[in-house]
Amino acid sequence: MNTLGFAILLSVGTTANLIVSWRVSIKGGRYHGIYRFFSFESILVLVLLCAPVWFADPWKWNQLISWGMLVGSIPLPAYGFQALHAAGKPVGQFENTTTLVTTGIYRYIRHPLYVSLMLVGTGIFFKDISQTTAFCAMVNLLALIATARAEEREMLKKFGDEYAQYMQHTKMFVPFVV
Repeated sequence: MNTLGFAILLSVGTTANLIVSWRVSIKGGRYHGIYRFFSFESILVLVLLCAPVWFADPWKWNQLISWGMLVGSIPLPAYGFQALHAAGKPVGQFENTTTLVTTGIYRYIRHPLYVSLMLVGTGIFFKDISQTTAFCAMVNLLALIATARAEEREMLKKFGDEYAQYMQHTKMFVPFVV
């Protein structure tokens, strides 16, 4: 991809990311969306950087790891969104749940959607390992950790002791570990 094509796609993607971040989170006072913006932005840059080698050398070790992580990221948002919709009783957008969701995948981890984004970003990084893609993957991971922490502060304000107890019984990202 030439520099102009990269710049155009980055500009369009960033604009879409800004609009969605504003409408879904920030406008509603859910400021974790600011950190999540940087996650989505780093994933966008990773996709643009790695697009030329996306299907190159499909049996190479890094491609196998990449595809494993990308495919492994799929069930998490499927189960997460289903649980948010079914048990969270959202008003308006899916993020605006009226009930704390502690069932389904949320019984084991508090942030399955962010874990999925971590797998996506890291999986794309493995497509074309370089200092630049490593930097983008690290930005993604750090942005998602910051997003989760900010969201947890919001949930503590919203659900109080119920959320605090939930935090004591579940892990942030990896069941039984972290």
